[in-house]
Amino acid sequence: MQVLTRVLRDNVEEFGEYPFLYDGDLVYSNAESLRQSERIRDLLVAAGIQPGDRVLVSMPNRAEVFFVYQGAMMAGAVVVPVMYLLGRPEIAHIMRDAEPAGVFIDDSSLDKVLGASEDAGLAPRIWSADPSDRVAWLWERGDYPAAAPPELREQDLAVILYTSGTTGAPKGVMLTHKNLYANAQQVIASSPDRDRGVTLGVLPLAHIFGFTVSTVTAMLGSSIVIFRKFDVRQVFEAIQRYRVRGFSAVPAMLYAMVQSPEADRFDLSSLETVSSGSAPCPVPLIEAFQAKFHAEVLEGYGLSEAAPVVSGHRRNMPIKPGTVGVLVSGVEARIVDFEGRELPVGHVGELWVRGDNVSPGYFRRPEATRQVLDADGWLHTGDVACLDEDGYLTIVDRKKDVIIRGGFNIYPRDVEEVLMRHPAIAEAAVVGVPSERLGEEAVAFVTAKPGAVIDEEEVLGYGRQVLAHYKVPKALRVVDALPRNAVGKVMKRTLKEWASR
Repeated sequence: MQVLTRVLRDNVEEFGEYPFLYDGDLVYSNAESLRQSERIRDLLVAAGIQPGDRVLVSMPNRAEVFFVYQGAMMAGAVVVPVMYLLGRPEIAHIMRDAEPAGVFIDDSSLDKVLGASEDAGLAPRIWSADPSDRVAWLWERGDYPAAAPPELREQDLAVILYTSGTTGAPKGVMLTHKNLYANAQQVIASSPDRDRGVTLGVLPLAHIFGFTVSTVTAMLGSSIVIFRKFDVRQVFEAIQRYRVRGFSAVPAMLYAMVQSPEADRFDLSSLETVSSGSAPCPVPLIEAFQAKFHAEVLEGYGLSEAAPVVSGHRRNMPIKPGTVGVLVSGVEARIVDFEGRELPVGHVGELWVRGDNVSPGYFRRPEATRQVLDADGWLHTGDVACLDEDGYLTIVDRKKDVIIRGGFNIYPRDVEEVLMRHPAIAEAAVVGVPSERLGEEAVAFVTAKPGAVIDEEEVLGYGRQVLAHYKVPKALRVVDALPRNAVGKVMKRTLKEWASR
């Protein structure tokens, strides 16, 4: 039975007791983590939470997040992870949509969540992981009777994950126990040489990438060092202290590591691989990371609707920079034209995927579900991609981000890769803006490397030497930083607003 409530119990039975979570000065064994999770289950059942009720969790990474996720699912509830960095209106939108019966927070999210609950017109039970005189304290002593676990089925919902909303209002992606369990097993089956060890929990547990990493870690019998937030120095310290061989990150984190002058102060020789996902990782960044740390960057691809991993590079296979590796075990893919006809190898079209990891759809949005899921179980990802003769997948761009200038398609990532090879440019993002004459024009936003000065006309001239004329941006804007969401994805919707000013 592929249900997530098995994961921690199976871990204890298979590996015995060992240090599982390192949270600051606190260390929790796997057995203690199971006990704490069962306590959360009993608390929720005693509070009247029923199977199928939604339980919202909005905290930075900490051990309690893991316990609450497990405990809520043990009670038959559906976990709704919410980034604690979201604003009050965003949280209120999610609360109105999900209608949670219970909420778990800490000091960092207390005021926003209480305000959002009021805005949404809801009054859920609220517990805080930090002592508070306004809501119940999670660790307040209480004798809760041991709850009888409900009979869970593989098709029962485990999580509703609200998409980041980089291009529109967030929708709740429904993920079943089978979706999440199967995807973790697909990742493990695709990398049979994985060993037990210590990894870094730098990805938010409120994001599907971080959620899956924690599940995979438990299945492998490994341990996690929990980070409240990404801090380069603390990452280096943890790699040195725990002899970390690999961890998962997003490109913005890799960039911070490459740029940090602290690296030479630590022994980072244990590091062998870093798995990168959630956003495209530019080839120049991959090359710079590998040159500095002598560790391979294993770029992969996924999306929330696929729970999330679809493809990735593997240590036992050649790495093809610019691609996102090969499909994980148990996932099918096809590249189709805009009429849904399958295209030959090497042709660019929309990526469709299918497998046990694919979501049943969006919460309370049947029409939106029909737009992305067909009757044969294919998920229409909205990503423009191609597969080569060796089965390596290349994500060309988001279908909705493609710029059509005078009838010619411009894929922003092509232009961004060229701009980032300019010696003065650190990061680049390209968006389309309306044009009365050509339909759309490309506008580029760039940041400068430390100590560098960007000459806009010189950079555009550089682009004209490399790019087809229609791909050269109409304008180049230098900014201090690109707008990003909580997991490092560039907010292109915000850039389009900037471009229109």
